[in-house]
Amino acid sequence: MLQIVWFKRDLRAVDHEPLSRAAEHGPVLPLYIVEPELWQQPDMSGRHWAFWREALQSLRDDLARCGQPLVIRQGEAVAVLRALLREHRVAALWSHQETGNAWTYQRDRAVDELLREHGVAWHQARQHGIVRGTLDRNRWSRQWEALMTAARYPSPRLAPLQGVDPGLLPQQPAAALAADPCPGRQHGGRPDAEQALYSFLEVRGERYHLEMSSPLTASTSCSRLSAHLASGTLSMREVLQATRHRRQLWQGRPGGRTAWPKALAAFEGRLHWHCHFMQKLESEPRVEFENLHTAMNGLRDEHADPVRLSAWAQGETGWPFVDACMRALAHTGWINFRMRAMLMSVASYQLWLHWREPALHLARQFVDYEPGIHYPQAQMQSGTTGINTLRIYNPIKQSLDQDPTGRFIRTWVPELTAVDDAWIHTPWQMPAPEQQRCGMRIGRDYPAPLVDHEAAARSARQRIQLARRSGTARAESRAIHQRHGSRRRGPRPAKIPHPQTDLFDDGA
Repeated sequence: MLQIVWFKRDLRAVDHEPLSRAAEHGPVLPLYIVEPELWQQPDMSGRHWAFWREALQSLRDDLARCGQPLVIRQGEAVAVLRALLREHRVAALWSHQETGNAWTYQRDRAVDELLREHGVAWHQARQHGIVRGTLDRNRWSRQWEALMTAARYPSPRLAPLQGVDPGLLPQQPAAALAADPCPGRQHGGRPDAEQALYSFLEVRGERYHLEMSSPLTASTSCSRLSAHLASGTLSMREVLQATRHRRQLWQGRPGGRTAWPKALAAFEGRLHWHCHFMQKLESEPRVEFENLHTAMNGLRDEHADPVRLSAWAQGETGWPFVDACMRALAHTGWINFRMRAMLMSVASYQLWLHWREPALHLARQFVDYEPGIHYPQAQMQSGTTGINTLRIYNPIKQSLDQDPTGRFIRTWVPELTAVDDAWIHTPWQMPAPEQQRCGMRIGRDYPAPLVDHEAAARSARQRIQLARRSGTARAESRAIHQRHGSRRRGPRPAKIPHPQTDLFDDGA
């Protein structure tokens, strides 16, 4: 009887437990379903599909080398699977567990009902160390370590299926998906993923812990693996084991001055936090839509100010460094973790926008969008978790710290190219003669800031701190920490960053 392996966010043939286990039980039909309704959700975008399409083509090629190419069907998952159940004698469906958005959760419930109706077993394997169901946070790190250190699954040999049309890989997954050019984005697929991993661990990553914070250096010093982990072209276990192997090699080398040991230790810590944040959405799916802490309800208007939201999303806030980061993100689909946190912070505090709409915009921009990390991080950076210290980023301080000469600003905000270094971070303070000299006038060629960032930040801090002070709010904070807070128990192979470390969709 036929074994169907349903690929979702795990587009690889290597270290793929469902694929390997299914192959032990009979002929395998490897399946990917292009779901138009999924790609019409407000957190999905054309740049996501462009990356995933490349990953799917790579997966199809890899599976063909295993003996049976990827079978692609387009439509609603329940309808596609029902048709396959009619056409074939199916013994079981195999897949990885998915911690996705609410739409995928509801789709999986519908698929489960279909399979129960037909008496077909659904085997779901774990791939991120996420615990589904009852969770003991005190033991979470131990189970993560056990899963990540287990032996990897080799690519199996697959028997070719006769009479099964492999189907076409469409150019677009849904007719309504808007065009979304992203000329500077990464390419998807297993070869690009392996190259990124190799180049980071062997060449690029030595100053990772020193250069991850500035957008001037992060694009090369960061791993750039987050998009490959989000699509599953690499497994978390592969990345962790490769990182530990490199750490062992460096620890065994006598003498020499190198930053590699600290860099790799810092990176390994972020791999751990990647899964820690995904667990939050798995355990409490409502954080995609609702404030985690109810004391934050009503503080911000859920209907975002359209003028402020548009200016922020288009990189027209009047704060050059903020605008440069947003424009760089629009062009490349990636920016480093600190700048992601700053963008969310500015939207939430200085502009006092409810986190939901800014989070959706960033989700569409990030090629490495990972729902399980994204929504808990959006809430953490906007101050609605009730358990994290408020981190209100000063956009001018970040500009001075991370782009002191204005090189990054001038790259992405060309309106300011001729502005002198003395004014590049705060051009609205330029005297009129200086504006005339550089041929750029605030309010005409580049906007003035939307608000006084310092006054807005003070007001935001006061309002949130006041909401947190009541006895009921503090009790709720303790309960939230019990459900979601990090634990210091269990083995720690590397120094783990403080819980406030920014891990927005990995961004590493």
